[in-house]
Amino acid sequence: MNRMTERCGWCGTDPIYVEYHDTEWGVPEYDPRALWEKLVLDGFQAGLSWITILRKRDTFREVFEEFDPERVARWDEKNIEKALQNPGIIRHRGKIEATVKGARRFLEIESAEGFTPWMWGFVGGAPIQNDWTSLAQVPASTEQSVAMSKALKKRGFNFCGPVICYAFMQAVGMVNDHITTCHCHQKVRALSVR
Repeated sequence: MNRMTERCGWCGTDPIYVEYHDTEWGVPEYDPRALWEKLVLDGFQAGLSWITILRKRDTFREVFEEFDPERVARWDEKNIEKALQNPGIIRHRGKIEATVKGARRFLEIESAEGFTPWMWGFVGGAPIQNDWTSLAQVPASTEQSVAMSKALKKRGFNFCGPVICYAFMQAVGMVNDHITTCHCHQKVRALSVR
């Protein structure tokens, strides 16, 4: 494998995973709606593999109205029941209810202080640049993800433990956890300069 195609080993060779790794994972995200979507999807991933969520992501977007928090916040039991009938998503009542509740909490934070600055505040507003040489060095959680988890739970979010929060932080570029031999490591580092 040459330097231009070397990747973090977790993505394997599945084309969906490779595309996600090469174009999304670790790229700094500042759009509040996109951040909320990723947080929700990471919550749905709890107990499952991320590839399962990626394969269902388009249907998740359709069911949850493109993750428009204002629309999802108005959901009632009828909407929840309809979502529970859709085999294209993870049909877990607790996670669906947590999404509706999370939409309402998102709107509160967005109105009061802005969801993006609030979330990025856990890393001081800029991506943490790691220089891991192997996947074995990458932690499952950090003090920042523990702090984010506690703050989210205090605000009323669910399915947001420290490990889920760290996966979220990696995905949205709050940390650069591409290993140093990965062709995306330097690209993501360069994108992190604001």
